[in-house]
Amino acid sequence: MGRRRNAPVNVLFGWVRRQSMKVKTFLAVTTVLSSLVALKFLVRDHDHFFIASEAIHAAGIMVLIYKLTTQKTCSGLSLKTQELTAIFLAVRLLCSFVMEADIHTVLDFATLVSTVWVIYMIRFKLKSTYIKELDNMPIYYMVIPCAILALFIYPYTAHSRIYRTFWAFCVYLESISVLPQLRLMQNAKMVEPFTAHYVFALGISRFLGCAHWIIQVYETAGRSLLLVGSGYFWLPMVLLSEVVQTFILADFCYYYIKNAMYGQLLVRLPSPV
Repeated sequence: MGRRRNAPVNVLFGWVRRQSMKVKTFLAVTTVLSSLVALKFLVRDHDHFFIASEAIHAAGIMVLIYKLTTQKTCSGLSLKTQELTAIFLAVRLLCSFVMEADIHTVLDFATLVSTVWVIYMIRFKLKSTYIKELDNMPIYYMVIPCAILALFIYPYTAHSRIYRTFWAFCVYLESISVLPQLRLMQNAKMVEPFTAHYVFALGISRFLGCAHWIIQVYETAGRSLLLVGSGYFWLPMVLLSEVVQTFILADFCYYYIKNAMYGQLLVRLPSPV
């Protein structure tokens, strides 16, 4: 059964839904800023944001594995988003072994293995349930621009240029890798629960990554964006990539939370205008 319609949280969502776009935008910005302030004071080591972000992404993949294992269907999942995820994780893992080799490397490895398993299930074991017609965004539309951008804007570190270029490519590709999944969901107009949980996990993951950079820029009064030796355009591009991905997922997260508050299992998306 769903939650009571007159529950306080449902009344709140109903009130928000009736407001103008300007009021909704103001409320959204206020909520985001409040969350950033809370994170700033609650989390002392901001590197924990990235660890939490990667852990939540891995948890989201586990949700997909549970779905594929128990329901024996990949309906609603974008193979192209999973392939893009595998690409940037594989390249980032290569770079991580050379440039970091820490907890991030372990988390990326676990997530990559899980993602490859999901791809295998969609391509072979559950191929008959994959809706290819709805997953219609070409991968090269995202891979090629990211590769070209990485050739020109990358971090300046002591590592080989090829690894620095690869790292930049990972950052750019990750920021838009969810687009095929969002396109598929828009085409379907409805998202089943496990896929919705996975995309929501991506939204939370990217918000934490974005929070790290925003808080760092605030604490350094913007100086961190112009660090000599890191590339004058690199850190602004990293921040922009995080903001873009967070913005891309924000709309879905709103509908996910709204449906969850009403106790609805399926997330219904509005038709594009």
